[in-house]
Amino acid sequence: MQFTDAVAVSGTRRTADGYLVAEARSVRTGIQLYAGSEVGKPELSVVRVYRPADQVFADASLQSFTHAPVTMDHPAEAVTADNWKQLAVGEVSTAAKKDGEWVHLPLILKDAAAIQAVETGKRELSAGYTCELVFGDGVTPEGEAFNATQTNIKINHLAIVDRARAGSKARIGDGAISWGAAPVTNDQQPEKEKIMTLKTVTVDGIPVEVTDQGATVIATLQQRLADMAKSKDKQIDDACKQVEAKDAELAKKDAEIDALKAKVLDEKALDAKVQARADLITVAKSIAKDVKTEGLTDAAIRKAVVSAKLGDAAIAGKPDAYIDARFDILAEEASKNPDPFANAVRDGVTTPATITDASKAYEAMLQRDRNAWQGNQKESA
Repeated sequence: MQFTDAVAVSGTRRTADGYLVAEARSVRTGIQLYAGSEVGKPELSVVRVYRPADQVFADASLQSFTHAPVTMDHPAEAVTADNWKQLAVGEVSTAAKKDGEWVHLPLILKDAAAIQAVETGKRELSAGYTCELVFGDGVTPEGEAFNATQTNIKINHLAIVDRARAGSKARIGDGAISWGAAPVTNDQQPEKEKIMTLKTVTVDGIPVEVTDQGATVIATLQQRLADMAKSKDKQIDDACKQVEAKDAELAKKDAEIDALKAKVLDEKALDAKVQARADLITVAKSIAKDVKTEGLTDAAIRKAVVSAKLGDAAIAGKPDAYIDARFDILAEEASKNPDPFANAVRDGVTTPATITDASKAYEAMLQRDRNAWQGNQKESA
């Protein structure tokens, strides 16, 4: 990124050939203020840029001052061998060195018009240089907050200007420097100089030098990409929420289906239980027709039937398994020796034939009972 700072000319003298030799200060350490638009941050009104001493006084930075060209005002482009003859009015004569918070360097002006301009009051310098601008908030060792840091500072030229941004100390003899956007003191507002500047912007992690307009375009595109990514994230989030809502709806339907299935199974089980109860009562009545079943459990019905047929003594103290087994034996006997009278009247007496059959069956039943009674009398005698 290219910047401009300013210093002023003082301590001047003429050589025998009419050249002007002077001393200057340039590029001081510390905090410099820049308009946000000058450093690729148009959304910020002011950006506080920190120049660390280890960057300002680095060997490579100081060496870049040696024989740097001096120009009248800032050119619209960097000074090179191709345009030096048209732009340069002098040069830095020897190596730069540290002078407190400033860089001290000697100048020599060789152009008569430039010399006259300096001697009549145009004495401030603004140095054009490139650097890498690393954005990131921090605090200097002196406790001053900053938003970005300058590194890898390289001088391109020194421009003689009417007003330098570094203040009254930025004069030929005791000045400051930078190209593109110059520092100001804390009680000054940034002044934008009308020169072409290059800015370093980061695109996909790669630093790229572009013009002010290019930086603005890139910043706009990056913002649009960020907005698009944010919009896409919202769309994905909304879609996920819709899927979750559908999943919840399907889960509810599955639960309802499972409940209906369970209900059907419960009804089938109930039907089977009712049928089993009816079958038990039918068997119980076939064994002991007068046995009472209402309000009794299945186990109680079996016990009542066994007790009615065999007597209470036969089952006194016996476990349920014994009673169930005796009931099954009685049921089996009843199925093998059905009551003839019951069979005759099971479907109702509707014809003379069935009446005759019923009469015969009834007589046979009475005879069976008489025989049983007589047998009991003999045993008693």
